[in-house]
Amino acid sequence: MALEPYLFFGGRADEAIEFYQRALGAKLLMRMRFKDNPDASAAVPEALADKVMHARLDIDGATLLLSDGHRQDGPNFEGFSLTLSVSSDAEVDRVCAALGEGGSIVQAPQKTFFSSRFAMARDRFGVLWILLAAATERPA
Repeated sequence: MALEPYLFFGGRADEAIEFYQRALGAKLLMRMRFKDNPDASAAVPEALADKVMHARLDIDGATLLLSDGHRQDGPNFEGFSLTLSVSSDAEVDRVCAALGEGGSIVQAPQKTFFSSRFAMARDRFGVLWILLAAATERPA
């Protein structure tokens, strides 16, 4: 079983793919446009034909799925965050700056009781990212 986040970008999926490739070193594993749907019975509105129906990114072994969905009014990401555990304090700083480009730094990188480096950034699409280095979890 695998938990894989699926984000809907409301017309900005191609931009998101390019951004995550640059900011996170994501690798594009698959992208299908609505016009390429192999189900001939599926009616595709012309406005969606060139939009992303489904894409799969690999971010250092983790999967992120994305689509433009059926809406063109932009993404709306509320009530959750994506968490990246990275290899070093310097990587937290680098990724935080990259994700915050065009977005905002919610919590500047700092040492905490649960991680040698912790930060939060909201990217240009509104996705909230939590970044951790050398995370140590406490027992339940």
